[in-house]
Amino acid sequence: MINLLLIRDTFSKESTIGELFLNGERICDTLENPWVDNQRNISCIPEGVYKVRLRLPRESGTREYIHLLVKDVPNRDWILLHRGNTAKDTSGCILVGIGTEQDIVHNSTLAMDLLIKEVIHLGGENINLIIKNK
Repeated sequence: MINLLLIRDTFSKESTIGELFLNGERICDTLENPWVDNQRNISCIPEGVYKVRLRLPRESGTREYIHLLVKDVPNRDWILLHRGNTAKDTSGCILVGIGTEQDIVHNSTLAMDLLIKEVIHLGGENINLIIKNK
């Protein structure tokens, strides 16, 4: 079992910033849209527990690297954990990075590579994502 825990801790009208933990160890920062009642493309997803799976580049028309797909989000689909730096780079997805400032996450490619490497090292299956607001 692979457990990802996302703790959202900084909220602005432009974004939501948090920290992502992998099996209890902090692995990277996150950036999402602000909460806008779970509206498609402009809101982060609700707090909760979700199943996640690896998604290969051949499954995507836009991502040419392995990323993660969050499954069974209420009233939403195609929620990913992927690269990006600002809320303009996400349509309701979760961006990963290392280092943050107001409404920005840095070093996204490095963070994504590290996250995927660790997930694959742990077997790449049975992934849970728990999202909580601080």
